[in-house]
Amino acid sequence: MTLDQLNRLDDSAASAWFEQTCAASRWVSLMVAARPYHEPQALYKAARESWQTMNEDDAREAFEAHPMIGDVNSLRARFASTKATASVEQKGTAAASEATLSQLHQLNHEYLAKHGFIFIICATGLSAEAMLDELRQRLPNDTATELKNAAEQQIQITLLRLGKALNADAQSAGEPTS
Repeated sequence: MTLDQLNRLDDSAASAWFEQTCAASRWVSLMVAARPYHEPQALYKAARESWQTMNEDDAREAFEAHPMIGDVNSLRARFASTKATASVEQKGTAAASEATLSQLHQLNHEYLAKHGFIFIICATGLSAEAMLDELRQRLPNDTATELKNAAEQQIQITLLRLGKALNADAQSAGEPTS
């Protein structure tokens, strides 16, 4: 989709487009209302600024739309598709040992029990081992710290998703930066 196409969508269709990048409904509403976007950098700037206005409930709403890292069945399903897509993130997941997957599963459930939301990490380009290391480092944090950490990861994920959702012509005008 181009920015011009995004700008011309009716509010319902634009909401659906933004929801694929971040599930926080208040963020989606702000992004729809901020149109038109004349360049990708304006879109990314609006995304960041809108995200900064989110409260804890908004962040948790966004987090709930993510699959749990460490869900062995989910990770194995991703592994099956890695040969076709060959993305950096998926290569790392594909190379994960059963022990690493098991630890991801166990520690993510501990994280969920402790903090009340799943471990959120921008996993693009990370190996399963790197995700596990980050999970181990963040698990002992208090929930307020983890809400901040997860919110920062969420906006990074959102910016990447926005960039991917725009077509190649729109992306060449400016990549998102985090």
